[in-house]
Amino acid sequence: MSNVYDNILGLIGNTPMVKINTVTKEIPATVYAKLESYNPGHSTKDRIALHIIENAEKKGLLREDSVVVETTSGNTGFSIAMVCIIKGYKCILAVSDKTKPEKIAYLKALGATVYICPANVPADDPRSYYEVAKRIASETPNSVYINQYFNELNIDAHYQTTGPEIWEQTQGKITHLFACTGTGGTLSGSAKFLKEKNPDIKIIGVDADGSILKSYHETGEIHKEDVHPYQIEGMGKNLIPSALLFDKVDEFVRVNDEMSAYRTREIALKEAIMGGYTTGAVTQALLQYSQSHEFSENDLVVLIYPDHGSRYITKVYSDKWMAEQGFVNNCVHNYDEVFKTEFIK
Repeated sequence: MSNVYDNILGLIGNTPMVKINTVTKEIPATVYAKLESYNPGHSTKDRIALHIIENAEKKGLLREDSVVVETTSGNTGFSIAMVCIIKGYKCILAVSDKTKPEKIAYLKALGATVYICPANVPADDPRSYYEVAKRIASETPNSVYINQYFNELNIDAHYQTTGPEIWEQTQGKITHLFACTGTGGTLSGSAKFLKEKNPDIKIIGVDADGSILKSYHETGEIHKEDVHPYQIEGMGKNLIPSALLFDKVDEFVRVNDEMSAYRTREIALKEAIMGGYTTGAVTQALLQYSQSHEFSENDLVVLIYPDHGSRYITKVYSDKWMAEQGFVNNCVHNYDEVFKTEFIK
């Protein structure tokens, strides 16, 4: 039998790439998006959840009554919860209060115990979701803390899968890779593999306005004045994750909430791709990058689209949410009429 699997975990990886035709039409390069939403958990985080948990099993760290604990902005939690169901482990997750209610409902539907923590506190604050997850793991017998921000297996998962897939799918012709940075694993693992194949490939990290990663890459120092609240989930950080290999990144591009939101919706409208908020962020980064860097017709750009837009229906795809942020009224692309809903009375 073909295309038949023993369980849902067999669907992880080997995600497709699709050409972006309209949103990037002013760029002479060929642009492809790698659609990580085709993983069964609808995000790239499926790769690390399976890889890290199976590695813990091989080391004898997990057994039938074990508990898996992690910090998550949503996607990693979905993936861990999914893997835990199939493997038979309990799942405990710490999330920030930026996480939308539907994401929390999704996590609970997959059997996870969820702790909601304040987002706008320092990483070392005992209330932060980093510290809460560490405390729970230390207090919970027979538990394993995934610790994706500081786990080398986060990098290795993408070195073993995502990077090779991109190389094969582009037949080694890739010239630029753009990927958002949160934990750094997707960008770092893919970059490590691709740089080994061809060191001339440009690796571009995408950072959020409100995060410290771009300035740290450029100066080697943490600039606390860069830190302020922002809306894009799962991207940027107020700490330096060891899973982010800065030496594999050629340049960072910083994008803001507003332009990333417009771009996310534009991709849906013009490419029929319902991507998450970071889909717009990574595409916006390419467009900003193209303003100061020349592309040729021989260039082949790959954008990693990390997850699916269904998790952002009440956020970036919501007219009400956009209006609350002041985004629709200030839309530089003048899409206000497109985004409106007509009510028949």
